[in-house]
Amino acid sequence: MRKRDGLFKMLGLCLLAGVLVAGILFPVVGAAGVMSNQASETVESMSAELADVPPPQITTVTDKDGEPLATLYEQYRIPTAPEEISDAMKWALVSVEDRRFYDHHGVDWKGTLRAAISNTTGGDTQGASTITQQYVKNYLINVIYRGDKVGQEKAQEQSIARKLKEARIAIQLETKMSKSQILTGYLNVVEFSRQIYGVGAAAQSYFDTTADKLSVSQGALLAGMVNNPSAYDPWNNPEKATERRNFVLDKMVENRKLAPDDAEQLKAEPLGVVPEGPSKPASNCVGAGPEDGFFCQYVEDYLLGHGMNKDDLYTGGYTIRTTMDQKANHEAKVSAENQVSKTQDNVANTLSLVRPGKDRHEVVALAANRDYGGDPEQGETFYALPSGVYNTGGAGSSYKIFTAAATLQQRVAGIYDTIQSPNFHVSNVFLGGADRCPAAPYPSTTWYCLGNASENYPPQMTLQTALQTSPNTAFVILEEQAGMGPVVDMASKLGMRKTMASNMHGGPVDPESDDPARNTSQAESFKPTENGPGNGSFTLGPSPLSGLELANVAATIMSGGTWCPPTPIKEVLDRNGNPVPIEEAPCEQAVEEGLANSLAVGMSKDHEPGGTAADAAADVGWSRPMIGKTGTTQGNGSATFVGATPQLAGAAQVFRPEGGSGGLCDGGPGNVYTCGEGNMFGGKTPARTWFGAMTNIMEGEPVRQLPPSAPAYERMR
Repeated sequence: MRKRDGLFKMLGLCLLAGVLVAGILFPVVGAAGVMSNQASETVESMSAELADVPPPQITTVTDKDGEPLATLYEQYRIPTAPEEISDAMKWALVSVEDRRFYDHHGVDWKGTLRAAISNTTGGDTQGASTITQQYVKNYLINVIYRGDKVGQEKAQEQSIARKLKEARIAIQLETKMSKSQILTGYLNVVEFSRQIYGVGAAAQSYFDTTADKLSVSQGALLAGMVNNPSAYDPWNNPEKATERRNFVLDKMVENRKLAPDDAEQLKAEPLGVVPEGPSKPASNCVGAGPEDGFFCQYVEDYLLGHGMNKDDLYTGGYTIRTTMDQKANHEAKVSAENQVSKTQDNVANTLSLVRPGKDRHEVVALAANRDYGGDPEQGETFYALPSGVYNTGGAGSSYKIFTAAATLQQRVAGIYDTIQSPNFHVSNVFLGGADRCPAAPYPSTTWYCLGNASENYPPQMTLQTALQTSPNTAFVILEEQAGMGPVVDMASKLGMRKTMASNMHGGPVDPESDDPARNTSQAESFKPTENGPGNGSFTLGPSPLSGLELANVAATIMSGGTWCPPTPIKEVLDRNGNPVPIEEAPCEQAVEEGLANSLAVGMSKDHEPGGTAADAAADVGWSRPMIGKTGTTQGNGSATFVGATPQLAGAAQVFRPEGGSGGLCDGGPGNVYTCGEGNMFGGKTPARTWFGAMTNIMEGEPVRQLPPSAPAYERMR
């Protein structure tokens, strides 16, 4: 009986050997031929992919000067050349994984036949693949089929067809690549653990060193891990990792690459990995840190919205040089946090800075009192507070900028013309008012009526003085005269593009809706209709907004009316150093230059005595020419300050990021909190934030004058 079993086993071995050899070397008839032909059809394409599809690499984000801010990656990999890998590492791997690596031509026939027999006869599952074959398999799993679960399963399935294909690709590779190239390629693509791929990243992460300095013991640990990275993780399973390392050391002795006495001495040593887990950078914008993370996040969001996809961004090995100015971003962060503690419940204070220009509007800083991160108890958040559009209160009277611009454009009044500013106004155009408003001629409606923040305003003043002192009634009257369509259109033209593409309540836009709160992306929706509610409060800024876009409005005004997208990108280079074009919107002349310059002159008094930001300016001794406009929403739940010098524009915003009813109370720098009846105004926390940062940022910069106003926009009445 035993003799017959042995005979059948021998016959099976011979048959299987014949099938494998035939399948690898040439097509044959029958079932094995079918498998061989299927393999033949994919060998060339797979070989080409191995040559043409590069492994994922980390993308590096830098500031404007090229200093790294963060790394973005799915696989942490540091590419290494053959000469950048220690001999100890190479021999450790060869000794444990493929002792005859330098003798075979891609396939170790003895090992392949043994594994195939064991796997097909119900024995223990065996790999017995050469390093070349493992290189093929790892490349398929970690590169070609990365993210493709079905493809990865096929690349690892225990079948003769898969072995045939893998073996034939390995043989072909050995005709195109040297042993050194194959070994290096494998060591660059293989997975270790915890998103660490390749020996360069492993050396850094496990031992805080480089691949060329890996010792025998270190190389043995890493070589042992490739067999099962999670099982031999030195932090989670130090005992198993030690046993595996020592096993590799024994294999090096068997391969005559290590003396027995040296091996025994090395076995007694600790693993020597860095404590507390691998030393590797964060895989996303958390790596930029609590101060710079908001800028990094905007860079990512911007690129994803301008032609890149996330997989490409995180695997392409790009170098992204941003427009971020480290000094400006730091000063913005310091100023925002000086005004509002980062751990203050439900209070966010942000500052966004943009550099004006007629060909580019570069974002130089995005900061918040909160830190960028995932621990709310430590004042951290992942929300893009300085750049996103949030339903947490509006800009308030900063939106009077758009009414003033439309007033100039529609030839209603010039900056030095006198306009009306009564303490109380009942609109005969807009509907939807308060209880004290008289009944309108339509059922269940009232006229829109409002008063000023105080009764100290004179009944009339120039448009320039109105921008300085901000009476509400004056700008609602100007809305009536200029028309709501031009006012809303001006908000979009000057910079509130994404803001105006969201509705007044922060949800999805529905251009077909009859509800003006849901289709406010269209200027027509703000135009009062005969039976419609109207939106006279638009000039008082009740809607969600992006602080960054508000900063870009100031940049547009200071650029002679030229709008450009607020870009965070200087340049993008691919892994080979070649420029990568980004699909950015072109700059456009949003308004006539004379209008923009005249609007700037109209906004040039807010920091002077009598202006709403005068106290904040005086606190820092501000003396530079500038434009500015404060804003506060009804209930004092949010406030803004937008301002600019000829060199730099910015907007500060304080609001309740978690929402809720009530206002904000300002008890001075560092003492801002939520309250029932607030006392917050744009001239307080936001203006102090803007002036606090800008004073330090602009120190040493030349003093530049504002452009002169155009006579055509000075007087029209």
